[in-house]
Amino acid sequence: MRNRLADIQSNLEKINSRISEACSRSKRNISEITLIAVTKTYPASEVDLLKQLGIENVGENKDQEASGKISQVKEKFSWHFIGQLQSNKAKSVVTYAELVHSVDRLSLAKELQKSANAIAKKQKVLIQVDLDQSDPDRSRGGVWPADLAALAQFISQSENLELAGLMSVAPLGENPSEAFERLAQIRSDFLKNYPNAVILSAGMSEDLEAAIEHGATHLRIGSALLGERPKIG
Repeated sequence: MRNRLADIQSNLEKINSRISEACSRSKRNISEITLIAVTKTYPASEVDLLKQLGIENVGENKDQEASGKISQVKEKFSWHFIGQLQSNKAKSVVTYAELVHSVDRLSLAKELQKSANAIAKKQKVLIQVDLDQSDPDRSRGGVWPADLAALAQFISQSENLELAGLMSVAPLGENPSEAFERLAQIRSDFLKNYPNAVILSAGMSEDLEAAIEHGATHLRIGSALLGERPKIG
């Protein structure tokens, strides 16, 4: 376990160096950046190691794995739900997620509102924006930019939801810098109406530099921190 901790620490140092250099190039303060360790497929024991390295934020993609893992993790973290979310999982997710990154449709927002209301919680959420106009099936989730305003209005008027910002994923096969430049413009317009919704969750292991350049505040880092994911099944 000590060797594993040392490996993760070495990876974290490399990531922090990349973040620092990207912030320097973009003339941003590193304090603006929150690193979220994406721990899908990794056991609770490895999640607990992250606390020793000063990591406070952990992200999960699937509710079934997240809810089971959280019950096993000994350390205290801020949990982020970052994957595509089925409406019938909203009731479970609101019990543990500090921030839900992937709200992309009205039906889901309504279920989150209902579920948060049932436990008297103000649930912070981000709207996921789909930057891939070539993907009609929206396989990675997200709302079309043209539909963003209506969804944002509903969330902002919901008693138990707090609109905290936007999230997006760079389309596969596209230069991430170009994708995040489009996202930055969408966000600029969005902030005119929702000036307090300042979170921008964008950037992963391969494209964190481009995300920082274009305003990301939260980075979702998995493989660069924890290594190649364990094979399941």
